[in-house]
Amino acid sequence: MTAAATVAVVLVALLHLYFLVLEMFLWDKPTGRRVFGLTPEFATASKGLAANQGLYNGFLAAGLLWGVSRGANAGGHAIEVFFLGCVVVAGIFGAVTANRRILWVQAFPAAVALALVLLA
Repeated sequence: MTAAATVAVVLVALLHLYFLVLEMFLWDKPTGRRVFGLTPEFATASKGLAANQGLYNGFLAAGLLWGVSRGANAGGHAIEVFFLGCVVVAGIFGAVTANRRILWVQAFPAAVALALVLLA
């Protein structure tokens, strides 16, 4: 179960690195506008806010990878549980306040990873 938990945590971290790239670097580009369904005007006006969101996603990814790098016996699972919990809460909040799809794209994968970590 530990290997499955590790793979799941790394996948969630990679997903958040992808969010970082989308929000920090591609927000006002055709790819970012397509992914988020934005008009060019809105993307330009909200670029700074999106970059801030992307930075936070990078912090989540860094925390998850830090936990994985520590290993289960060196406190890594506790770090993973904390950051996965943060991702789940952020995903639920995003689903309620911004877009319901966030529940499935962000919160659900993190909840699965969290369950695997807790069972490991």
